[in-house]
Amino acid sequence: MPNSILSSSFCGLNFQTPLVLLSGCVGFGNEYTRVEGFSHADIGGVCLKGTTLHARPGNPTHRVYETPSGMLNAIGLQNPGAHKVVNDILPTLDMNETQFIANVSGSTIEEYQEVTRLFDNSAIAAIEINISCPNVKEGGVTFGNDPDMSARVVEACRSVTSKPIITKLSPNQTDIGESARRCIDAGSDALSVINTLMGMAIDTKTRKPVIGNIQGGLSGPAIKPIALLKVHQVYQVAKLHNVPIIGQGGITNANDAIEFMIAGASAIGIGTGLFYNPLICKKINNDIKDYLALNNINVLSELIGSIDI
Repeated sequence: MPNSILSSSFCGLNFQTPLVLLSGCVGFGNEYTRVEGFSHADIGGVCLKGTTLHARPGNPTHRVYETPSGMLNAIGLQNPGAHKVVNDILPTLDMNETQFIANVSGSTIEEYQEVTRLFDNSAIAAIEINISCPNVKEGGVTFGNDPDMSARVVEACRSVTSKPIITKLSPNQTDIGESARRCIDAGSDALSVINTLMGMAIDTKTRKPVIGNIQGGLSGPAIKPIALLKVHQVYQVAKLHNVPIIGQGGITNANDAIEFMIAGASAIGIGTGLFYNPLICKKINNDIKDYLALNNINVLSELIGSIDI
């Protein structure tokens, strides 16, 4: 079966496969290419590391901690600042290799808007708005858990860019469907579902939190059932507006990816799974193609939202 069966259009962007490497897992677009055997042909896009207006040193250590079937992280949006990323890092990337997606973060609406404006004047393909980061003490969590604030951030970013906007939704809120609706109404072209859940770990010997930030984002297979439900809930809103979803949360194999597509995701985010196996994308793609052949499915889009309820 040809590789073209996995290709699709996402917000007008050509994705060679439905797989997207998630923000924070592959740096600023060149770290992961050092892995022997990696091929851009295996992915549809790359979400670059979260970027704020000014450089951030990140959180105190420890920043990463393995948990049962998952991982806690509290990096704290360490990055060199938007001007450095746009002027020095983006020019080193070959924009013909894949779709590079910026990840915009901030502590104020004005900061989100200014970083978006800077990326609008770059060769980046799309902009992901990170309104739901659980590993910083200000900004993301507050915005992402309040539909009004989420909509205001999206509206501000929409006013300064013509590039596709993908809003990353938080699972740590009462009604993710309402948040999705508000973000779509404010101008979001796509949705990323979900970001990590808030969690913590304690060292029983010292009785201190393991993570220097006390709390961090929980990712990995442990959150997959929650993420799958959230994608299903958001899809009920998104399909009414023809807004695509990047489904993510604990995906480590083709069956996981297929579940998310059946629930309503048009693209599949791979994050913590890369830490298990940096070349996991090739395996997932091949197994998806086998599933399509076995079930006589000729177009990947037939799977999207095909859940039988």
